Amino acid sequence: MELDERKKTILKSVIATYLETGEPVGSRTISKYTDLNLSSATIRNEMADLEELGYIVQPHTSAGRIPTDKGYRFYVDNLMEEKEEAETEKSTLLERVDRMELLLKQVAKVLAYNTNYATMVTAPNYRKTVKFIQLSKVDEENLLAVIVIEGNLIKNHLIPIDTELDNEDVLKFNILLNTFLQGASLEDINLEMINAMKKQSGEYSVILDHIFQGIVDAIHEAGELEVYTSGATNILKYPEIGDISKTSELLEKFEDKTELSHMLEETSRSQEEGNDIQVYIGEETSIQNMEDCSLVTATYKMPEGAKGTIGIIGPKRMDYKKVVSTLKNLTIELDDIFKKGREVNDNG
Repeated sequence: MELDERKKTILKSVIATYLETGEPVGSRTISKYTDLNLSSATIRNEMADLEELGYIVQPHTSAGRIPTDKGYRFYVDNLMEEKEEAETEKSTLLERVDRMELLLKQVAKVLAYNTNYATMVTAPNYRKTVKFIQLSKVDEENLLAVIVIEGNLIKNHLIPIDTELDNEDVLKFNILLNTFLQGASLEDINLEMINAMKKQSGEYSVILDHIFQGIVDAIHEAGELEVYTSGATNILKYPEIGDISKTSELLEKFEDKTELSHMLEETSRSQEEGNDIQVYIGEETSIQNMEDCSLVTATYKMPEGAKGTIGIIGPKRMDYKKVVSTLKNLTIELDDIFKKGREVNDNG
């Protein structure tokens, strides 16, 4: 059943009032704040229809109504009007810093302060490819392989050798490695490539096995997303999130950076094309102990194509307008910072 304009207005009023007060909303309250000029009895009938349709629920007999997950979803998708922020406010959220790590920590902190929710930010997720490999002699028994992965992760790998190599041999090895592997991802390094390289390396093919292991280790290490968090204790401000044991488990989960990175990776993969902000309500997150929470995520993009994710966790009674607006402004500001940084590097 499609909601008519009257039901939409009443549903919007119920949700807006509940977001503000955290108390079940009655028909008399709605009659005061809407321009429908309807009696409390008529509003009660409409609210009964909305309850039957699954958009609101009465938590206790004789109490008012609160939104269900379905009601929140309808509100976010159809009824929410984004708050218009002044252009001047868009450039005041972040201070300029030189290091990416400091900038992303600042993003998490600013968001937690401005929204009063828990926040998390992942570092940019570059395509994990080999940028460069440099072999050099340490002594007669060891080589040092310096493996540089996209995103400037550097992995040093010590390789024991049984056969002495002179400088010309090492140079040939460097040419061979970079000819085949420069720009290659883990998926590109297949058996055919390995066999071709071993054929050209001749008696030194055993050294390649050690180098490949170093490359695999480096790419896996680069694949472990760094996550910066702030405002975890803000979760305690919202009693409707659940009982104390559930809240404690949620706080523990928030401190587990590996689980957080997997969660944000999963949400970023499920994002709709062209929609960089997503709202997950209750069980839509499919994450244990988050059925009483909402998660709003945004994607920021680096000029070279890498992406990162910003996430905000709060109660389902979240100020969605403010959160979505803040995230939009923040991602615009980040894009501007990254573009200016790229221009400085290109001109430097």
